Amino acid sequence: MNSQPHSLAPQELGSFRNEYNKTTVEKNDTLLYAMGGLGEIGKNTYCFEHGNEILIVDAGVRFPEDNLLGVDYVIPDYTHLVKHNRKRKVLIITHGHEDHIGGIPFLLRSVNIEAIYAPRFASALIRKKLEEHRMVKNVKLIEIDDRSSVNMKHFTVGFFNTIHSIPDSLGILINTPNGRVVETGDFKFDLTPLGLNADYQVMAYMGQIGVDLLMSDSTNSGVEDFSISEKKVAQEILDIMRKTNGRLIVATFASNVLRVAQILEAAVKCGRKVCIFGRSMENVVTIGRKMGNINIGEEHFLAPEELNHTPSNKICIVCTGSQGEPLAALSRIASGTHRWIKLIPGDTVVFSSSPIPGNGASVNQVVNKLFRAGANVLTKSVLNNLHTTGHASQEEQKLMLQLIKPKYFMPVHGEYKMLVQHKNTAIETGIPPENIFTCANGDVLILRDHQVFPSSWRIQADDIYVDGNDISGLSTAVLKDRKILANNGLVSVVIAIDSKENKILMKPVIVSRGFVFIKDSQSLLKEAENIVHQALKEKMAQRTTFGELKNCVRSTLEPFLYNKTHRNPIVIPVIINSKSTMAQIEAIRAQKMSAKEKSAGENTKAKKENKKPRSSAGKAAQ
Repeated sequence: MNSQPHSLAPQELGSFRNEYNKTTVEKNDTLLYAMGGLGEIGKNTYCFEHGNEILIVDAGVRFPEDNLLGVDYVIPDYTHLVKHNRKRKVLIITHGHEDHIGGIPFLLRSVNIEAIYAPRFASALIRKKLEEHRMVKNVKLIEIDDRSSVNMKHFTVGFFNTIHSIPDSLGILINTPNGRVVETGDFKFDLTPLGLNADYQVMAYMGQIGVDLLMSDSTNSGVEDFSISEKKVAQEILDIMRKTNGRLIVATFASNVLRVAQILEAAVKCGRKVCIFGRSMENVVTIGRKMGNINIGEEHFLAPEELNHTPSNKICIVCTGSQGEPLAALSRIASGTHRWIKLIPGDTVVFSSSPIPGNGASVNQVVNKLFRAGANVLTKSVLNNLHTTGHASQEEQKLMLQLIKPKYFMPVHGEYKMLVQHKNTAIETGIPPENIFTCANGDVLILRDHQVFPSSWRIQADDIYVDGNDISGLSTAVLKDRKILANNGLVSVVIAIDSKENKILMKPVIVSRGFVFIKDSQSLLKEAENIVHQALKEKMAQRTTFGELKNCVRSTLEPFLYNKTHRNPIVIPVIINSKSTMAQIEAIRAQKMSAKEKSAGENTKAKKENKKPRSSAGKAAQ
């Protein structure tokens, strides 16, 4: 890219999501593109490329939807970064939430990163994550704050404080050879914050000196007015603590460190001791105490085994599971399967959270189970202030736009409708519609001499499905098979042949799992075996291959099963090509049969012998 324009591979060409005139990439252009975070909540990864350098902002994951069976994480496709591994790359983190740092271990396995720059709390979380993946020695992790700067050959980066639901949240100012860009990270405006205040003066100053492009958080674009202050939530939680007589169980996001700190402080003020459940909650509390964000002494914590020996009105349990996750602590408590906690009438359960879109049904299931167990359940409603968001609503988004005063605008971090709603909000503040870019992952914007253009070039930005720690990615075919297995089950066809003599040694055996109830479907399976047997005999009357035999089984059996059951199970043919193996199988089968016959004979003999004594005893009694 130093000496010539980008060469465009055919697979990298694609249509831009907006109907603009496309611009060809030139030698001295600065490129901006998202590998994740657009049209979705999560997977935030934004890249700035100029010459031989790539600046990456955040590296997040997205948690899978219910239809992604067996998938643990969804990460961006890093192919473009791998392809340009010789270019210098630096990663900057805005804050420590999983949708901004969760992809770091996967990124580092395939992409050369010179250094990671992250704010204080995020650094602690990243270090813990790298230790778990045994990668901490291979990474240069540098702590930053609002006074820090990162200097590369083509990029100079500064920072400013923002307010979010986690400590040490930063927005960033990126100076490029072609213009100035502000990326807000996740933010809100809270006029009575619990932690550090936002840098209003710095934002206003950036607006005065001139910002070419603003990239701003769109999560709450559909929410009107200002969000509730965290101090109101803190007061609500304290009031509930004081009024509750029995045991108190509070569920919230483990990542919302400031909220967790509020809950613990309220418990201490009310004379309650705290017990923490949930791995992520335990990690955050440990790191929060170490970093000074949670100031609660060890004497105020309870070990799980001490719960039964502590009065109910002196207990506050803080746990994960506010989104109805099946394996989280609160779900296990509600189901009665938790090792340490059994619900009793009089317990009060507080959800200091709101359901994430799509989690409503799971949360309702947990709430119903809690009510059935006799617990009093409190959730966020118009009657209380048990939760507030960490993302800017419409009025706060307008305030950010008015402070920064950008020439161009790109909404980020949100589903497509959120991006469009944020676009409309920006138009209200006076930004021309033609200067607003509603992009998709992989679309490329060109910064050229303080102007922004959509590019005709597009990078690969597919989803990679991570199963365990394998980042090679599951193909859509694997996920399709998992869905079929879940819905229709499996049918395996065992075929014994002698390829030398080109004949079938025995009738095929069909085994079913999750398809039909075998005891009630013997006639169906026998008929299926006969049909497959006949098809194979016809096929083996001529020269054939193992692949053709398998295809013959599938093409014969699949339509038959669908016609009979209107279901499409996965059909797996298993071919055994060995006379000796078949002889061993037949010998084992014969042994089992003789053992059964012998056992049946002994049982019959025993029954006859048992009948005779009873008969003579009866006569003697008479």
